Amino acid sequence: MSESGQFEGFGGRHVPEPLEEPLEQLATAFEEIVPTERFQRRFHHLLGHYGGRPTPVYHAETLSERYGAEIYFKHEDLLHGGAHKLNNTLGQGLLAEEAGKERLIAETGAGQHGTATAMVGAMLDLPTKIYMGEKDIERQEMNVFRMRLLGAEVEPVTRGDEGLAEAVDAALEDFAANMDDTHYLVGSAVGPDPFPRMVREFQSVIGREAREQIRELHGELPDACVACVGGGSNAIGLFHAFKNDDVMFYGAEPGGRGDAEHSAPLSKSETDDPQVFQGMKTRIIDDDTDNHSVSAGLDYPAVGPEHAALQELGRAEYHGIGDEEALAAFKELSRAEGIIPALEPAHAVALAKKLAAEDRHDTLLVNLCGRGDKDMQTAARKFDLD
Repeated sequence: MSESGQFEGFGGRHVPEPLEEPLEQLATAFEEIVPTERFQRRFHHLLGHYGGRPTPVYHAETLSERYGAEIYFKHEDLLHGGAHKLNNTLGQGLLAEEAGKERLIAETGAGQHGTATAMVGAMLDLPTKIYMGEKDIERQEMNVFRMRLLGAEVEPVTRGDEGLAEAVDAALEDFAANMDDTHYLVGSAVGPDPFPRMVREFQSVIGREAREQIRELHGELPDACVACVGGGSNAIGLFHAFKNDDVMFYGAEPGGRGDAEHSAPLSKSETDDPQVFQGMKTRIIDDDTDNHSVSAGLDYPAVGPEHAALQELGRAEYHGIGDEEALAAFKELSRAEGIIPALEPAHAVALAKKLAAEDRHDTLLVNLCGRGDKDMQTAARKFDLD
């Protein structure tokens, strides 16, 4: 195991020996190529002219009045593709091209990362294959169509729980078999080093923008940042820019349907000892817990190692938000502000409501990391809107 990519004893590179060398090569390419002026110029040009950055910060006046705290949203749902995922896929796609890779693969749960990967694969003319659990294919039909329309191959994964964790396993197996010409474009801040560091680097544009925008809009920094956490890429992208500020971090994990069915290892697991999972040392849900979330993008049994470290240090708190709470926030935000969120950030909205009710903070900055188009079928089954 490499000692690089450690977060307070979490993270690292716990992989079979054949994967050590390609991951070390990727780490070297990341460290040497990404800081160059040429890479940064091209990356930021595409973030702006292809992706549509900067995304705005919005003061939600109606919810602020209802909740009794000032609520601001970082509008990542307005990024091209409908979610924050493009920040990372653009960065990793450009890195793969610079490193001479000829093919992209990825895993996806809600389909947002898969769609963003397919977009970049089409733009860079790189063949792209997306692994997606059969369960998620059924509940995210529109994103499956989008990926295929963009030219990507969508490979159903039928093993195990047929979800995001199994899609990651399948993508890792493909990468191990085709590492010479293939880049595995990991979608969240998870996996063996250097993936958590890479994803944080490319997603940190969220926090850098938000930090300046809220100071301009509100006059000062927020008291706290709130984001949903499955693997944790959107959250770490927001939190990172505020790491040296007197700003508290809160992660909304998927509390699912109670103690026996959830995907919330930091807030609901009874096991304190970190475990090795998919190449990283981190926290995972208990063995007797069924991995579940109403949101496909949060339906993951582990969490990014940096989030586990932030909890260990007391720098961040993580709270489980149940399916019904997230659905209620999904509906409330839609009707109060005219913004239909994805079910993933609906968890963060629900947590912000709780924090305001507890009178913990006066100003909350919430990462609205995706829009709700993909979740219309799920919502239609849950709500009677006649």
